[in-house]
Parts: sequence; C-alpha cells; structure tokens
Amino acid sequence: MRLAIVGAGVVGRAVAELAVDRGHEVVAVADSSSAVVADGTDGRDAGVDPDAVVARKAKRGIVGNDEPADALAADYDALVEATPTTLGDAEPGFSHVRTALERDRHAVLANKGPVAERFGDLRSLVDDSDGEIRFEATVGGAMPVLSTIADHGPAHVTAVRGVLNGTANFILSRMAAEGLDYEHVLAEAQDLGVAEADPSFDVDGTDAALKCVILANVLSFGAADDPADAREFTLDDADIEGIRNVAGSALDLASEDGLTVRLIGEVGDDSARVAPRLVKRDSPLSVSGTTNAVRIETASAGTLTVSGRGAGGPETASAVLMDLNRLP
Repeated sequence: MRLAIVGAGVVGRAVAELAVDRGHEVVAVADSSSAVVADGTDGRDAGVDPDAVVARKAKRGIVGNDEPADALAADYDALVEATPTTLGDAEPGFSHVRTALERDRHAVLANKGPVAERFGDLRSLVDDSDGEIRFEATVGGAMPVLSTIADHGPAHVTAVRGVLNGTANFILSRMAAEGLDYEHVLAEAQDLGVAEADPSFDVDGTDAALKCVILANVLSFGAADDPADAREFTLDDADIEGIRNVAGSALDLASEDGLTVRLIGEVGDDSARVAPRLVKRDSPLSVSGTTNAVRIETASAGTLTVSGRGAGGPETASAVLMDLNRLP
C-alpha cells in the first residue's frame, strides 16, 4: 500500500521505518508544522526515505519543507493517523481521518481520540465512503484485542476486563514487590522513562478509560442490529479512579491474603469503568512491569486472555501494520 503518515512522534516514525520493510511505500509524512511528500505527480515514482525523515526531524525539528495539508492531499491508499490523543472534539486527528474517508481512502488510527470521543461521527463517515477504518493500535499496543473481538463477533462478547496501562502497572507492581510507596516508585518510573514528567494521563486512569470507552463502542455498535440503536460512549461516560491514593500498606495487606492490586479497566453491562482492584497473585491479570493483559469473556468460547506490550513505538507500529494487512 501507499501510505501517508500524519504524526512524526515515536509511533509515526516507527510506522515509517517498519512499513518499508513490510513492502509498503511511504508517500508522505507530516508533523504539526511540516511535511514531506514523495516525488512524482501521483506519488508512485519515488517514496519518502524514512531514515531521512527521522534524521531531519532529529536535526531540524521538521520532517520536510512541504505543508501538512500537502500530506493529506497526497496520492495514498491509507492514511496512518498517529498524532497525539486529544479529548473532546478529538482534533486535529478527527479531521485528518475525515479528509481521508471523504477521498474514499482508508484510515488506520493509533490516535485514541477520534475513536473514543467521536465514534458515531466516524461510523457515519465510513458509511458514506469507499474507505474503511481500523484502530487496533488504540487498545493495548501490540496486543490483538480488537481483532480477537472481531473474530468472535462483538455480539458474542459479554465483557472485557484487563490491565490497560503500562505506567500504572509498573508503579503498582514495583510497590508490591519492593514495599515502596507511590511517590518513590513514581520518581523511579520517571527516571526510567516509563512515566512522563506529568504522569496524570496514566496514573489518574484517563488512558485506560479511553481504551475502555473504545472497547465499549466496539461492543455496542457491533452488537446492535441497527447502528441507530447502539449507545455511543465517550470519556464522560466512564467511571474513573486512578492509583494516586493506593497505599503501600494496602498492598501489604493484600499480599497476606494471596492478592495484589492492579488498575483494572472493565467493560460490560452497558458500562465502562477503571479503578484499582484486588486480583489474585496467580491471576492472568497479575502481570508485572509495563506488561498489559486483557481477558475477553465470550458466550461460547469461554474466557480468552491476551497479554503483551501495551505501548512503545515498534509495538504500536506493529498493530498499525496488522491493520493495514486487514484492509481490502
């Protein structure tokens, strides 16, 4: 496929580098202020050199001398939307996807915002387009959570429960293993680059809640006979509690009973919620470090467990590439 990649952060750069190795051609890359578009009138003569894009971004802070809008207008088969997640109107990511679909192109999202905050709008755009959308990378990085649900059919999935944020899981598992308090482990996570300087998005449960909202939308719309009957979820519909108030003493007490604490996202019964929960130490959800794990409860196949790296450039890029393989 010919790809236009919007977003030149860790994920966008990883997609550009891996896509060429998988036989795709990158015809455009854009960041927030610049773009580089392949030579030739239709983008077929010469693709963009991903190594040159990465080097230029590192040295000059831009990916090229073209305008970002030029990348959206390029001759591509699929747009990869890898800009940072924004809430509310989910812009500019939503408009990028809309542009692709209105041109009857496909769109693959790593950006959670449009899928979590404007799912109904996206579905309407898809209905009027010859293009399709995929967004495996928005839930659990490299883990095939959404494709597993799709394979079994959303109507046959009764609930989803899991550890959906690596930063929060690293902190809780370190607190439990070493008997350390929250602030100490948070500082360690920041030193290691596991947590951001402002960790609110992760430790307050927002990131995990967005993933739960996406799952809730997939189940709701996938199970409805008529999309008009489906309930659309946004972040405002999720009940969210983070891990800031989890005390080391609570983890110690849990350990005495063979339990531990993990930040668990839960989707089911027409609800989405995130909160610290007690889980058995031998549970599939008692994963350590930055590992994520999800249990998918189905009507006929029992409970399925998917585990793996829930974030990271190459990991998330691999989910994007899997989505590209699923496009017609």
